[in-house]
Amino acid sequence: MTITVLPLDTPGLGDRTYLAHDGEVALVVDPQRDYDRVLGLARAAGVRITHVFESHIHNDYVTGGYELAQETGAQYLLNGDDPVSFDCVGVRDGDVVEVGDRMRVRVLLTPGHTHTHLSYALSDGDEPVGVFTGGSLLYGSTGRPDLLGPEHTDTLAQAQWHSARRLAAELPDPTAVYPTHGFGSFCSATQSGGTASTIGQEKVANPALTRDLESYVEELLAGLDAYPAYYAHMGLANSGRPGEADLSLPAEADPAELRRRMEAGEWVVDLRTRTAFAAGHLAGTVNFGLDGQFVTYLGWLIPWGTPVTLLGETADDVAEAQRELVRIGIDRPAAMATGTPEQWAGGAPLRSYRTATFADLAAQLEQDPSTSVLDVRRDQERAERHIAGSTHVPIHEVLHRLEEVPAGPVWVHCAGGYRAGVVAALLDAHGIDVVAIDDSFDNAGPAGLPLTDSTRQEISA
Repeated sequence: MTITVLPLDTPGLGDRTYLAHDGEVALVVDPQRDYDRVLGLARAAGVRITHVFESHIHNDYVTGGYELAQETGAQYLLNGDDPVSFDCVGVRDGDVVEVGDRMRVRVLLTPGHTHTHLSYALSDGDEPVGVFTGGSLLYGSTGRPDLLGPEHTDTLAQAQWHSARRLAAELPDPTAVYPTHGFGSFCSATQSGGTASTIGQEKVANPALTRDLESYVEELLAGLDAYPAYYAHMGLANSGRPGEADLSLPAEADPAELRRRMEAGEWVVDLRTRTAFAAGHLAGTVNFGLDGQFVTYLGWLIPWGTPVTLLGETADDVAEAQRELVRIGIDRPAAMATGTPEQWAGGAPLRSYRTATFADLAAQLEQDPSTSVLDVRRDQERAERHIAGSTHVPIHEVLHRLEEVPAGPVWVHCAGGYRAGVVAALLDAHGIDVVAIDDSFDNAGPAGLPLTDSTRQEISA
């Protein structure tokens, strides 16, 4: 039997875990906190996990590596220079780890995403199979170098280029590339497509392998934008022992308890779609729908440590949200409630607000040119194109800049509708009259809205 590599996607965070096996034993690379999914893969394949590898101390999620190794009796391997407070097998550049009778893993030091980042080249005996590149060489991109602070960014950016070049030089072109980040993760320097690649393909498509060092670093640093605030807590959690995730459901809350929690400043989060939330919701709740990047934006916006209560149509919705939350270290919801907003409100009147398209906004501006428009996209998105005369407050800054939000009614938009829905709910909870634009920004120009670029020159009308 040939060696099989099975990816395990975590779409909410844009990451991948990998399980590689030879039909008998298996290794795992970069497992998420909810490692029961990895155990399920191993059971389905009929293999035993003997080694768990970490490419780096992760900044965007809490690892399940230590606990997975403890449960399976596997060796837990990471860079011997990483400062951790638990027992592990420290490996360093050039080490070779034998996994079963056939799989060989060569350790490659590839700094750039972090100083101690490792990649793992997997071979079947002497035959190269693939390389697990973590946050180093991604599909058409590389991991961002700025997560350890500005004093490290330039050094790490240069190191990232050299690391990518090393992988390309030392591994044959057919070698499969298996990154952990790059599928929507903010750990990626740029968002790029693709679900599979090889060293040879990256040589012709990846800026780290097609640009000289100076132009690569310049382009890389120019492309960096904000990243989620919860990243600040992940490295610390992963350097300690994160502990096993508790996925048992929290206690049910009645309408009176929901109201008390909101009055105490806690977050009560409605998990329904933004359309359903806008049509009717419990006053004071916020909306992070499970149909988008729920955990990324909830973790980014919530004041860290604030208790969270989850509202879902079903217990399965709550369980899904809870699973996503433990991945970033929000371990136990304070409470939950299921059913409908009418049930959660306990007879109190529901709140609602309008949803609209960019064509609706164009008609509104024609009728009333003073209509307030709030753009909640990130800085780079704004620089490319924006609606002339709109106010810009990125989604992650809204709660700290509420005084800059125009007086209602304010029409809120992003690039596709999800972030606008999140912000509209937050503003509604603060008593601001909102209209949420649930539409693709690609429709703004065709709708007749005046767009400008970063030089503030009108590009469409």
